[in-house]
Amino acid sequence: MNQFLFEGRSLVGIVSSIIRQDDLKVSYSRLDWERMFRLADYHKVASIVYLGVLGYRESLPEKWQARFFERYQESLLFGESYQESVKEMLTWLNTRKVSCTMLISESVRDLYQIRETADTASLQLLMDEENYNLAKGYLIDMGYETDLVYKGYGERLQKTPGISIILYYKLPFRTPGYQKNMRRLLESARLKDNFQSVRALSKEDELVYRLAAAVYRYTVDELTMREVLDLQLCHKAWRDSIRMDAVNRRMEEFQIEEPAAKLLRISYMWFADKNDNYYEHLPEDMSEYDILEERLLTRGMVNREVDKQILKLAKLIHKEQEKERKREERSHFKERFKEGWENTKRKLKWVFPDYHYMASIYPIVEKLPFLLPGFWFARGIRLIWRTLQTK
Repeated sequence: MNQFLFEGRSLVGIVSSIIRQDDLKVSYSRLDWERMFRLADYHKVASIVYLGVLGYRESLPEKWQARFFERYQESLLFGESYQESVKEMLTWLNTRKVSCTMLISESVRDLYQIRETADTASLQLLMDEENYNLAKGYLIDMGYETDLVYKGYGERLQKTPGISIILYYKLPFRTPGYQKNMRRLLESARLKDNFQSVRALSKEDELVYRLAAAVYRYTVDELTMREVLDLQLCHKAWRDSIRMDAVNRRMEEFQIEEPAAKLLRISYMWFADKNDNYYEHLPEDMSEYDILEERLLTRGMVNREVDKQILKLAKLIHKEQEKERKREERSHFKERFKEGWENTKRKLKWVFPDYHYMASIYPIVEKLPFLLPGFWFARGIRLIWRTLQTK
């Protein structure tokens, strides 16, 4: 487990050094590069790591140099065609008057000093189920393929060279409180410039969405380093032009103001310029930040959670998961019962054919219908006898 933490912290060091453009201090010889690639790929920062290892290639096996380079190349190609793909998708939606809301805008790419270090994921759109199927069909016609399914919420569709679009027909949060507060947040979305059906969140509301989503995903051990990095870059770029007191009030409505503040602070600890004095002093007690870092870097394998709001949220999520599990069990039971009943009906129809079929074999049944049960019996005996004779 110590090795996992060492490699996770090394990954943070490599990424932060490239983002901040400062000296890199990592012991490359101690790293397991297969695990490092998988970890970087999971956290969606492999393209950044490639730049970080350019001067240390002798420490990196050729196979893994090639894998990191593939991710870097995807980022380059992505940057060249990304804007056009987004514009094409949004224009199509607007032309067909498909009402939708952009949950996360593409503008975060502009916040990276080195553009190819930005993420190759993407546009996130929320729409109703009917429009969802329409938009998905369009993307498939354009050469996109389903890359990841968010069961009960939507899916991610991807197109070479790595451009992906996430479509949701339901907000990807289980608890009623999150659903309620997210819906209230989306009510404030405004029409995007030059569009009549595509809505977007303001910078303030997008930061609220990113913070709330980050806390939720941390709670279910799905938060990535890339999301933490994007959060830091967005906050740094927007903090002087938005009302942070309003953002904090929204966090209180979600009942996550404490973990949201800690996630934001650790994003600065990891990635902020050393001259940035937004957080002038370190907290006196760093143990909660160590817990947060360990859990995030190990995807929950190290979990010593003590934050009361996180523990409460985890309990609520588990409760909803149990409800979903029971609903699925009931649904499966109903399906099995229905299937069993249909099979039974087919067998009964074979054993006891209907009146018209029996009358066609035994004409007397048509004249004397009350004899039908007797001829069922006679037919059964005849079929059994035929079976025994065959054997």
